[in-house]
Amino acid sequence: MASKFKHSVYIISKGRFENPLTAKSFEEAGINYLIAVEPQEKNQYIKALGKHRVLVLPFSNLGLGSYPARNFCWEHSKAAGNKYHWIFDDNIRGFSKWINGKKRKITDGYAALDYVVNYAEKNNLDLSGFEYHGFCFKAPKKPFKDNCHVYSGILIKNDLPYRWRLKYNEDIDLCLQILHNGGSTASCIYYLINKTSTTAKMKGGNQSELYKGNSREKKILKAKMLEAVWPQYAKTVIRFNRPHHFIDWKVFKKTAKLQRYAK
Repeated sequence: MASKFKHSVYIISKGRFENPLTAKSFEEAGINYLIAVEPQEKNQYIKALGKHRVLVLPFSNLGLGSYPARNFCWEHSKAAGNKYHWIFDDNIRGFSKWINGKKRKITDGYAALDYVVNYAEKNNLDLSGFEYHGFCFKAPKKPFKDNCHVYSGILIKNDLPYRWRLKYNEDIDLCLQILHNGGSTASCIYYLINKTSTTAKMKGGNQSELYKGNSREKKILKAKMLEAVWPQYAKTVIRFNRPHHFIDWKVFKKTAKLQRYAK
């Protein structure tokens, strides 16, 4: 179907052509998208989703995580003349919405995307997106959290001078690049994305390339990488019985002077 959405939508994926969760949920929702894949998996993804959906990356098996693919999609969107682009992980089952105080799964994915886009454009946001379904337990008093970490479904302004650059925790790093330099982010908690809770058990993605044999040493490296780049914000602590990063995002709240977007 022809897209009724004015910004490009990308999914980055590797090794999940047999079960491309995000792509399947977008097909059901009627969302027009491209899935960025490495050349050695081109045919498998075309067979699963169709040639018109597949964007072939000019590299493979770099061992750097997802950030090269994310940057490629960014430049692809800029070349198409878009002001923003969406970038999604490949393990999202769909969208939810708070209705009468309860989280309900919805099929109108375009409504969720448009809701965030309208808020981003109204407030000239640099980066915005969705909170995880599993992270929200109470009906929100307001539909967005301002100047915070944004996860796996992200809308990015194309003219930003920053880029994805870290092997681990690349999403946190990009948010910090923006906020440290006086920019703005927002995470929608009115609409939510349903990211699978079994990511670590899924084949493909970073699970195979970066986290195979996910030892304590790798967990420390993952947390320490953020601390090395952002010592003023990130600390390595023990959380969830393992080494983990900690960032107090409240330090950026005072810079948030955004309009409140009505439901």
